[in-house]
Amino acid sequence: MTAPSGTGQTPSEFAGSAPTVMHGDGEIFLRGMAMGAADLVPGVSGGTIALITGIYARLVQAISRCDMTALGLLMTRQWGPFWQRIDGRFLLVLVAGIGSSVVLLARLIRDLMLTQPLPLWSFFFGLVLASVLLLRVSSSGSWHNWILAALGCLLASSLAIMPPSDVLSGYIGLFLGGAIAICAMILPGISGSFLLLLMGLYPTVINAVSEFDGAILGVFAAGCVVGLLAFSRFLNWLLSRYYDQTLSVLRGFLLGSLLALWPWQHTLVSLLDRHGNERVLQRQPVLPQTFAAEGGDPQVLLCVIAALVGGVFVLLMSRLRSRRAAI
Repeated sequence: MTAPSGTGQTPSEFAGSAPTVMHGDGEIFLRGMAMGAADLVPGVSGGTIALITGIYARLVQAISRCDMTALGLLMTRQWGPFWQRIDGRFLLVLVAGIGSSVVLLARLIRDLMLTQPLPLWSFFFGLVLASVLLLRVSSSGSWHNWILAALGCLLASSLAIMPPSDVLSGYIGLFLGGAIAICAMILPGISGSFLLLLMGLYPTVINAVSEFDGAILGVFAAGCVVGLLAFSRFLNWLLSRYYDQTLSVLRGFLLGSLLALWPWQHTLVSLLDRHGNERVLQRQPVLPQTFAAEGGDPQVLLCVIAALVGGVFVLLMSRLRSRRAAI
């Protein structure tokens, strides 16, 4: 079984003790910055960027190895084996890139969301669309992989238009909500903030962050840790045994997420946070002319240019990976 062309990853990454696809620290740092920038935009997942930039398999494997074995090595002060097991250098540089992006780009992304939201959404729409076109469903093109991709697309698109509901509440709900939402960190096409909106926990978590509510944040963080470790191990197991099938579902997620990234949206449900800012809870994709008829400026030309820039960005990264593989 071989990896589809364009992924930059192979199943052999999951067979040995360490990933076989390696990148320089500078490349990993820049990929981390791209992931951090994506996470700052509601509806965009850092996992999407990880898949697009070719570090997805290595990231999933590194996170999944933060287990009891790693904890045992840490407790017995076996620093070298512990660091090697969790691919510590990779994680450290990647997290540094994500953190740097959050610090350096948070204000820029916030300003763009306030002043130029449509071109910003268009950039990520073009980025994801180009990635979907480049990543074939599978190397063999078997019909069941196409079905899996269609199911992934259906699930992601359904989530994109699903109305929010208060399905979880209390500390147990917060714990479960954290465990579910954090999965979006490594799941392409779905953002954690969007999942929190669907579960009715977004206002609670945002208020807890604003007011530094230690009890709520502690329970939520515990859920995040448990969810991330459990889901990464499950995803790593799927990739090690059903590589093409799993990636087909993930690519379906990417395709379905385009519905949430569509620039022209009509707000159905929103709320005002404690600072008086509007938080959109549910949106509906509309055509540019419908958006204009409702009094908005569709900025069609600017959006098309932004989408093309996103697509060109993906093409350049794909060519860079191809040149590296040929060396």
